[in-house]
Amino acid sequence: MQTDSRHVVAAVPLPAILIRWDERVEAANAEAKSLLGEGLEERHFITALRQPSLLDAIEGTFRDASPRLTRYLTSDGRQDTTYEVSVRPLPIEGKPGVLLTFTDITHLEQAGQMRRDFVANVSHELRTPLTALLGFIETLRGPARDDAGARDRFLGIMEDEAGRMERLVGDLLSLSRVEAEERVRPTEPVDLAGLVRSVIRGLAPLANDAGVTLVTDAAEAALEVPGDPDQLRQVVVNLIENGVKYSGRGAEVRVHLAEPAYQPRLRGEGVELSVTDTGPGINPIHIPRLTERFYRVDNHRSREMGGTGLGLAIVKHIVNRHRGRLKIESAPGKGTTFRVLLPREV
Repeated sequence: MQTDSRHVVAAVPLPAILIRWDERVEAANAEAKSLLGEGLEERHFITALRQPSLLDAIEGTFRDASPRLTRYLTSDGRQDTTYEVSVRPLPIEGKPGVLLTFTDITHLEQAGQMRRDFVANVSHELRTPLTALLGFIETLRGPARDDAGARDRFLGIMEDEAGRMERLVGDLLSLSRVEAEERVRPTEPVDLAGLVRSVIRGLAPLANDAGVTLVTDAAEAALEVPGDPDQLRQVVVNLIENGVKYSGRGAEVRVHLAEPAYQPRLRGEGVELSVTDTGPGINPIHIPRLTERFYRVDNHRSREMGGTGLGLAIVKHIVNRHRGRLKIESAPGKGTTFRVLLPREV
C-alpha cells in the first residue's frame, strides 16, 4: 500500500501531500517538494507545514474525517503567493489518513484586490466633487442666498465640479465598454491618416489656448488599418490632449505617422503612430504604472487640467483590443513619446 499511495500522490497534477495515522508524511509529489522543500517524507506534518490555520484543518480532519478548505501563504521574496488547500480524509491500510492538495489562487486574490482598489478609487474621485457641490448648495441656501456675486461664483465652481463628475462617469463607461469588447478584434477598415488630421483640426483651438504648437506629418493619402474608428479616435485624442495639457506653454507636440513596415513586435506589417512632446518629461519610475487606472504622476495638476486618471488605461485597452502595442518613452527634461503600433492585417 505504501508504494501504491506514493504512485497515487505522484500522479496528482497539483502539489499534494499524504499524511498517515501517526501524523507523519507518507508521500509528497514533486510539485509539493518544489513548494515546501525536499525531505518531506517521514517528517511530522507540523514541522513540514507550520502555518496554524493549515495545521488546525489537518487536525480537525483527523478528528472527525470531514473535508476542509484553508489557505497557505508563501513568498519567493518578490511576490506573495496564496494557495487554497483542500484537506480530505483518505484512509491508508484501513487507518486514518489525510490528503492535502494545493491550488494556486494568487490571480484570483489579485483580481479581488484590483476590484476593491477600483471601487475605493472611484468612491474617492466622486466624493470630492460631491462634497463641494453639497457645500455650495448649503451655502447658497443660507448665508449667500441674497449675494448675487457669491451666487454666480459658486455656480461657476459647481458647474466645474459637475463637469468633472460627468467626465469621470464618461471615462468609466468607456473603459467598461472597451474591456467588454477586448476579446473581439475589430475588422472595419479605418483611414488612420485621415483620422489623425481630423483630430489635429479639432484640437487646434485647445493647443492655441494652451500656447502649444501642434505639428503633424500625416500624409494626404489614405492609410488604412483594421479597427474601430471611434476607439482609434479616442486613442489619438487622449494622447494628443495629454501632450497639449501637460507640456506647458511654448512646448511643441509632434504627431508622426510612419509608413507601413514590418514590425518585429507585431510579427507582421504594421503602422506606427507616435505623439512626442517637448514638455518636462516623466521620471522613468512612473512609466510602468502610467496605464493603471487612476494612477497620476501629479494628482493636483492632473485634477486642475480636468484629468480623470483613466485616459491612458483606456488607451491601453483599446490598443490591446486592436492587437497592437503601446510603448512610452520619457525622461525628466527630455519630453515624452507615446508610440502605438497597429497591425495592417486582421
